[in-house]
Amino acid sequence: MAAENTSQVTEAHPMEGGDGPNSYAKNSTCQRDGVDAAIELMSKAIAEKLDIEISPSNTFRIADLGCSVGPNTFLAVEIILEAVKPKFQSQGLNSQILEFHVFFNDHTSNDFNMLFKTLPQNRQYYAAGVPGSFYGRLFPNASIHIAHSSYAIQWLSRVPKAVVDSNSPAWNKGRIHYSNSPDEVLRAYETQYTEDMECFLHARAQEIAYGGLMILNFPGPPNGTPHSDASPNVIFQLLGSSLMDLVRKGVVSEEKVDSLNIPTYCRSPQELVAVVERNGCFSIEIMVDLPLPLVHDPILMAQLITSHMRAGMEGDLRKQFGEEILDDLFDLYRKKCVEHASTLDSGKAVNFLVVLRRKAD
Repeated sequence: MAAENTSQVTEAHPMEGGDGPNSYAKNSTCQRDGVDAAIELMSKAIAEKLDIEISPSNTFRIADLGCSVGPNTFLAVEIILEAVKPKFQSQGLNSQILEFHVFFNDHTSNDFNMLFKTLPQNRQYYAAGVPGSFYGRLFPNASIHIAHSSYAIQWLSRVPKAVVDSNSPAWNKGRIHYSNSPDEVLRAYETQYTEDMECFLHARAQEIAYGGLMILNFPGPPNGTPHSDASPNVIFQLLGSSLMDLVRKGVVSEEKVDSLNIPTYCRSPQELVAVVERNGCFSIEIMVDLPLPLVHDPILMAQLITSHMRAGMEGDLRKQFGEEILDDLFDLYRKKCVEHASTLDSGKAVNFLVVLRRKAD
């Protein structure tokens, strides 16, 4: 049967490819810290919660959703493999008989060439690329045993339409994100998030085998934290402020800023719980916040945030404003991060690890 069609219209916002100084491959240590912090809990979840029967082919299938270009995706896959092997050895299955097939998924515009050029040479799995949005179907029914996604599900499938409609109450004029925006803008983002996560869970419910796991690692605010106070949102607010500074200098047109909105939404745990419970196909086995190393030097922290933001946003900004503004923009942005260091270091950002188990119907 062919892959299920979906009416979901998705937008691609790939990380900066290649291995240059501004590339995601060279500027994703914060994301790696998130994977490192999850190692023990991921291994424990696999040992205690995974409950599947391997098919006669003895092939164990892993999907990394939103893999980008590496190297963090390879680390996550290795963690999963090293946890799965003893799990099946304890059940009497020789791990040398077990074969692993890993599917690296991202949008078609992702730099898959970079990803495959840097695949670990001593890997213990067969690798395949699966292009497409994870808000739709990607795999056959019940074919995946563990799905993993790290620092990806905060990206929405698209910018909410209302926030770029000048006739809408949710028009986000002068801003590029919902942080510190009117309530109508926030509601538009919340609605888009809910729709997207319903599509995400519906697709994974069909693809993950009963007893299989979905491991999600993502940034977000603690329950009850105003969106405008959450550090992941503040960093986008500062980028928008930097763009408006360039508008005032006559470097960038205000209309181009008005038409740019970043389709990310940092959810709180209670928001995710509500969507999972409404879907009904998964049980929540683990939901914890992950401690991450803090950088208290304002200058070092500002440089780190700036380099990571540029790796994530350079493609969109280049398309919207042209190459020539990027150095000036990110120099302004770095200075703003230094000025707001106390806010960014306030602890109102958390990384969450959530482990879901596919329930039997």
